[in-house]
Amino acid sequence: MPELDHVFNAFFAVLAWQSLLAMCCGTLIGIMLSALPGLSATMCIALAIPFTYGMDVLPALGLLAGIHNGASQGGAIPAVLLRIPGNAGSICTAWDGYPMAQQGNAGGAINLAAWSSAVGGMISALSLVLLAPPLAKVALAFGPPEIFWVNVFGLVTISSMLGDDVLKGVLASCFGLLIGTIGLDNVSGHERYTFDMLQLVNGIPELAVMVGMFSLPPAWEMAQQIHVHGAKSVFQINTDKGFWKFSQVWWVWIKSSLIGIIIGILPGSAISAFIAYNEAKRSSKHPEKFGKGSIEGLAAAESVNNADNAAAMIPTLTLGVPGSSIAALMLGALLIQGFQPGPQLFRDAPEVVYGYSWQMFITSALLIVFGGTIANKFFANILRIPQAMLLPLIVVMVIGGGFAAQNSMFDVYMAFIFGLVGLGMVRFGFPIAPVIIGVVLGGKAEFNLRVSLLMSAGDTSILYTRPICIILIFLSALLLFYPGIRYVNDLRKSKRNGGREISVEN
Repeated sequence: MPELDHVFNAFFAVLAWQSLLAMCCGTLIGIMLSALPGLSATMCIALAIPFTYGMDVLPALGLLAGIHNGASQGGAIPAVLLRIPGNAGSICTAWDGYPMAQQGNAGGAINLAAWSSAVGGMISALSLVLLAPPLAKVALAFGPPEIFWVNVFGLVTISSMLGDDVLKGVLASCFGLLIGTIGLDNVSGHERYTFDMLQLVNGIPELAVMVGMFSLPPAWEMAQQIHVHGAKSVFQINTDKGFWKFSQVWWVWIKSSLIGIIIGILPGSAISAFIAYNEAKRSSKHPEKFGKGSIEGLAAAESVNNADNAAAMIPTLTLGVPGSSIAALMLGALLIQGFQPGPQLFRDAPEVVYGYSWQMFITSALLIVFGGTIANKFFANILRIPQAMLLPLIVVMVIGGGFAAQNSMFDVYMAFIFGLVGLGMVRFGFPIAPVIIGVVLGGKAEFNLRVSLLMSAGDTSILYTRPICIILIFLSALLLFYPGIRYVNDLRKSKRNGGREISVEN
């Protein structure tokens, strides 16, 4: 446990007007920039770091903390309104946020997303304040074998998103895994399936796949509606926030935030959103609503999305080991200010460490105002635009999002190609979600598998003899076979009920 005087001194230090102004500006900047697909939180922070050179340490960290939290939540805006996920974390947001917008609850969905992100971020910031050293030891216990099974566990969540036709769902997930193998082999350095194209050496851009497959099929359907019914305003906008209640989501917030914290401290893992969404669906009383505008689904997706922000900084601040690209940038920002992350940082500059933790907490709370109330008034009105004007806007955002990631028109072409692929999959009844999960997690699982085998000189026992690996294998198997077990139990119950009904009638 930290010394309370350091914690309270840091809290009052970040309440200085320079720090508060930096946090407010950073949060607004993060939300506004990340509302444009292709501008990720990593890119926003990288662009902001040069402006911190002449600033004091707490205002500088406050600016970056605001951008970090704001950019993580701002990606929900295009995901809800236009079904354009700006990053992997907002994929699950689009699954339920966009149907809510179609039902006329765009304003309420944005507000729910803001509240969920704020709660997840605040819980994560408190874990950074109270539990940083113990959680850092947990992170050290996860090597490549454990990270491999963590990613396999994320891939197993596909089993709950396969749709009505399991075979088509499996084929879609295999297609996503295949896409993830394209490009330079990170272990051997050999090129795979590049066909001598320099643009494919780094693989198929994840953002191009996500933006294309999620955004262009609805745009094509919109074009068909215009052709048949004529142009009109897309949806009726209901800015009433009362369509959801705290009693519906508070438990989802807690569970998803804890999942985000635990997964967030692990380096190179991007599965927290999928695991939290799957857990929310599994434990929900109305799992059939997920993917059709579920309040619990959107709450889980957004709370876990911000819950891993501060958690990812735990190994960075305590050990000096960045667990993500954003954590690496923040490590650089601390070095610029003259501080060396590591165990000595808590001893030599506790006000900096705990001050940054409080800034992550405060900027998370600011999301309720900036990402909810203000963003709701501005962005929800996008859906008032007539379809004839909204359709080219979606196409322009797809082009901008594809280009902004790597400043490459090749990514734009890939987005349109995968948009056509997504349209074909929708027409033939194939689910798109397994493809995205396969693309995002397949490469990470393969990399950690091969590194594990290199560590053991080819001995596969390293994958199933370590204690954490055994636990993860058991959980993966349980999740994989749970739907089948539940189906058999339901079938037995229905037969028993049927038999009783017959005996009563007789």
